[in-house]
Amino acid sequence: MKKLNLLFVNDMLKIGITGGIGSGKSTVCKMFEIIGIPVFYADTESKKILYGDENIKQKILTAFGNSILDDAGLIDRKKLATIVFNNKAELENLNNILHPAVALHFENWVKQQNSAYVLKEAAILFESGAYKQVDNVIAIVAPLELKIKRTIGRDAITVEEVLARMKNQLTDEEKIKRSDFVIYNDEQQLLIPQVLKVHSLLIAG
Repeated sequence: MKKLNLLFVNDMLKIGITGGIGSGKSTVCKMFEIIGIPVFYADTESKKILYGDENIKQKILTAFGNSILDDAGLIDRKKLATIVFNNKAELENLNNILHPAVALHFENWVKQQNSAYVLKEAAILFESGAYKQVDNVIAIVAPLELKIKRTIGRDAITVEEVLARMKNQLTDEEKIKRSDFVIYNDEQQLLIPQVLKVHSLLIAG
């Protein structure tokens, strides 16, 4: 385990938490919330921005065209996903539009929190460059077969679709190398003791 890199902004330690599709990040984040740690869900915030920020919407329409709109004139995330998950250049283009806005929301959110540290949950924390906004990173990892099973059950998509999404994410091995802490959500090791261990290390500094 790496030595903590304690960089404080407004006396608030910012910790990234990431993991590939189906790794179970949400489950782990809920555990941190139960013990009083605020969690910023980057994907949830990006959805809010996608539907609520007219400036961002126009930038996305300029980049991807009106074909991604649904009958109500809203951006259809499934149509957009079909484009970006099969094209890394298009995915990068989308990230360049959305992630600066999400980063700004995160900084404003942090200022409103009052705890020893906060978590920023993001599936593509490293891929998007969002890791630069946090002081340390927790990686959530799980076996490939289990991640595929979880994702199919949650999103009702095919194995091929799951694998296509995974191609745009770093492998667990690479995430582990880049992270300061690792939590194994493999249904073999208990999650709560792992979460409490990371928590104790973070509050101890």
